[in-house]
Amino acid sequence: MKEPIPEVWEGLPVVTAAAMRELDLAATEKHGLKALDLMENAGKAVAAECAAFLAEKGLSVKQAKIVVCCGRGANGGDGLVAARHLAEGGATVAAFLCPPKNDGAGKYPELVSVNLARAQAAGVTVSAAGPQKGLDKALAWCHLAIDALLGTGATGKPAGAIHHMIREMTAAKKPIVAVDIPSGIHPDTGYHSGVYVTADLTLTLGLPKRGLLTPHAKASVGVLKVLDIGYPAPLLKKS
Repeated sequence: MKEPIPEVWEGLPVVTAAAMRELDLAATEKHGLKALDLMENAGKAVAAECAAFLAEKGLSVKQAKIVVCCGRGANGGDGLVAARHLAEGGATVAAFLCPPKNDGAGKYPELVSVNLARAQAAGVTVSAAGPQKGLDKALAWCHLAIDALLGTGATGKPAGAIHHMIREMTAAKKPIVAVDIPSGIHPDTGYHSGVYVTADLTLTLGLPKRGLLTPHAKASVGVLKVLDIGYPAPLLKKS
């Protein structure tokens, strides 16, 4: 008999990816929150939890060398914000960013572009992701890797630069903190397609996602924490 997925976890409703999308829309359209501010809150909270994670291992932020692997979407934007806050705290931070979609526009979403510029201004070294781009060498010297590649909106098997980065992170055998979900783990089912991140700590944003609480996902999720990123309380209760 399968272990049921709880409907409530640590006092918060457990949600699907679709419910989380609706919550994001309601936060911006009905409650007037700016997506940029929510991303700032998320990245800042991730950075604080990473500092606590390092402290448990006897390292201060100022001593730490951190690699942040960023996707091209909102999850990558969260990672860039976290990278900036950690750099401002004194850490040596290298971010590896997936190239924009090959859709003719060749641009990142505005939220990612803004936070890319802010991260670079704060002293974060940002490199393009992909084979022979130096991620393996950076992972070899880091104390911590942050997985900000894929969020709850991702579907299908990770491919291209993201596939490469997941493989490199896995091979490096360094502690990994995942932002929202471990990349490659389905947010609703907890299953994967063979390419996925195994995290020591997963910092899920706003509310716990169903897939993270499935028995088969536990080994990939590691310790699970839900971060408050500023969603209005009525929205969290309705979800």
